Amino acid sequence: MVDPAVRSVLADAVDLARAALDELGDGGVGAYLGVTREDECSATHRFASELPGYRGWQWAVVVAAAPDSDRVTVSELVLLPGPDALVAPEWVPWSERIRPGDLGPGDLLAPAPDDVRLVPGYMQSGDPEVDETALEIGLGRKQVMSLEGRLEAAQRWFDGEYGPGSEMAKAAPSSCRLCGFYLPLAGSLRAAFGVCGNEFAADGHVVHAEYGCGAHSDTSLPTGAGSPLYEAFDDSAVEVVELGSARSAPVESAQTESTPSDSTDEPAEPSPSEPEQTD
Repeated sequence: MVDPAVRSVLADAVDLARAALDELGDGGVGAYLGVTREDECSATHRFASELPGYRGWQWAVVVAAAPDSDRVTVSELVLLPGPDALVAPEWVPWSERIRPGDLGPGDLLAPAPDDVRLVPGYMQSGDPEVDETALEIGLGRKQVMSLEGRLEAAQRWFDGEYGPGSEMAKAAPSSCRLCGFYLPLAGSLRAAFGVCGNEFAADGHVVHAEYGCGAHSDTSLPTGAGSPLYEAFDDSAVEVVELGSARSAPVESAQTESTPSDSTDEPAEPSPSEPEQTD
């Protein structure tokens, strides 16, 4: 494809452009894609790239010729991404890429010089307790949190995991402001935020006063809850047999008639069926 605005001497320099790429020695020069005008004295010839990993890229060769001259020279060779090329995402400064939780041990993160969240310590921030501390001679902090900074933090905490709109808070039996483990913040944020002191709940996290969880200090377990004292009896291991009504067996009273023994001292005669004993 040839741009009609390109001078013919520049448009006809296709072989010169390809020869320059061959001389470059990188290889991967594919089909000719056309020429475009840069200005009156220069134009760019484009060739498809066949280099591995550069699908959709194009070789660009800039050729130039002085006005009213038929001598063309090569000005520049470069590999550029085409409209369908796979390229890296647009570069973003680190200050815009960093996210909460990225800061690790040993990392340094300085606030921007014009950070609206901070004001000099000698200025009134709008928080009486902060101002009182900051104005103490020799004890004031160099910078304190501004009204904008506190509002941003409050909104972030309100919308976060420990805000009143979280699933945990919606299922909680009560709110943190009524919990014995709730430690209110100081200053202007005290009315809405505190820190949880329950090691089994949101321990150490800033929570909204309307947040809540199942570990509230007033939580009571339903009757019968807990672990049984003894293991459950396994009915499947025992064969159950149904018994009929008990019957009393008749008792036969047999009386034995006593036979009076002879009063003689002589031994009784042996019976015919028994042999006679001799000494």
